[in-house]
Amino acid sequence: MNPIWIVDDDQSIRFVLERALQREGIPTRSFTHANEVLAGLGAALPEELPQVLVSDIRMPGDSGLQLLARIKEGRPQLPVIIMTAYSDLDSAVAAFQGGAFEYLAKPFDITKAVELVKRAMQERQAVSASQQATGEVTEILGQAPVMQEVFRAIGRLSQSHVTVLITGESGTGKELVARALHKHSPRAHGEFVAINTAAIPKDLLESELFGHERGSFTGAQSTRRGRFEQAEGGTLFLDEIGDMPFDLQTRLLRVLSDGQYYRVGGHQAIKSNVRVIAATHQDLEARVKLGQFREDLFHRLNVIRLRLPSLRERLEDLQPLVVHFLAQSAQQLGVEPKRISSAALQVMQRFDYPGNVRQLENMCHWLTVMAPAQVIDVKDLPPEFSAPKHAGQDSASDPQETEAEWSEASQSGRVHGGEVRLTDQWVWSAEQDAMSRLQRGDDQVWADMTAALETQLIRAALAHTGGRRVEAAQRLGIGRNTITRKIQELGLEGL
Repeated sequence: MNPIWIVDDDQSIRFVLERALQREGIPTRSFTHANEVLAGLGAALPEELPQVLVSDIRMPGDSGLQLLARIKEGRPQLPVIIMTAYSDLDSAVAAFQGGAFEYLAKPFDITKAVELVKRAMQERQAVSASQQATGEVTEILGQAPVMQEVFRAIGRLSQSHVTVLITGESGTGKELVARALHKHSPRAHGEFVAINTAAIPKDLLESELFGHERGSFTGAQSTRRGRFEQAEGGTLFLDEIGDMPFDLQTRLLRVLSDGQYYRVGGHQAIKSNVRVIAATHQDLEARVKLGQFREDLFHRLNVIRLRLPSLRERLEDLQPLVVHFLAQSAQQLGVEPKRISSAALQVMQRFDYPGNVRQLENMCHWLTVMAPAQVIDVKDLPPEFSAPKHAGQDSASDPQETEAEWSEASQSGRVHGGEVRLTDQWVWSAEQDAMSRLQRGDDQVWADMTAALETQLIRAALAHTGGRRVEAAQRLGIGRNTITRKIQELGLEGL
């Protein structure tokens, strides 16, 4: 265990802190002034570097604030706790502005001081885990046993070309796992192409997957490569495969069986060298029994099944995930990362997270924008944490509906007298999603995101009205002909 460094010219303060921390099994190292600390940082081995630095604010030579500034230049992730007398509270404000983790007002309670050091140690470990994961393209975080099983499965599949079916609730990170499978596979040199089969209207999905020849239908003014051709030699990720229209399931089965396909309107067979990874939040066995999914296609896809746990099953990962997402949001916005208090973290650990990791990520974006202080406290959390609704929610409910419900109440706006007013945060989140897709080279951003939004709006309205389409159209503020046409285009006839 790396030590805690204590900097104070008062020997009695150093002695008290050393003894208290050593009783907790925490090693320490003490210094009398700032220059000793800076020299020690330059000469120390990695195992001798501090986990946390506790420094007085007034010392001979450089002050604690000057030391803080120099440390943040060279080691910005090192938590620094500043000790100050009651008369130095103005300096405490300056300490926070300089990036201090926290301050201790002298005289301090030794028990509270040790608790503060432990909290700083925990956050430092969480930041280290986040940095390690961020260095990987997939950015998958997880120390929980259920996630370690997922990592082991990815490792075992690293030299395989086999088809994989990823299952799990909405928002658990199925695309991240698919990308990790691609990255660590023999096809890593090829393209990773992702398509959400639920977000594209039925009439367009066949052309999206297989491409089309010029003149094959109205508007086909040129030949277009489909996603299978784009992924040649690489991996094609079919998200929400359970929503694929039945007739397209037949075409997909033929590709998986014969290794070839035809463009829409084409007569020349195209050989396919693509690894298919599919994902769904639905129970495909149940859909097979209902006649909504082909049994032979299910068996073709279900060669290796990889189940992703919900966030409720891995709450020990909550803190490193929160630290990671807060840092990620801060980087995107060009601001200093915010920190979460232990009390706020305890409240967050009691939440049910129907939208899983994606919901937590959106919450952290919201907190980065909306929380007024640098340290996020319980009072800064979104209103969902004070409402017991989700804690007792029926676990059998559709996770997509619960996620949309959370988004409507928390992320997308605020409800006032029946009116939902969209906030800048909703728009910002949509913009970030669009930017991410554009950076991946996705040329169907408009179609995909528009279809995804329309699908969720219609799903929500039909669920609200018990499937009554005319009433759903009225609630959405559109005509009944419009909702009928949209249901057909989006393949929502079964709702």
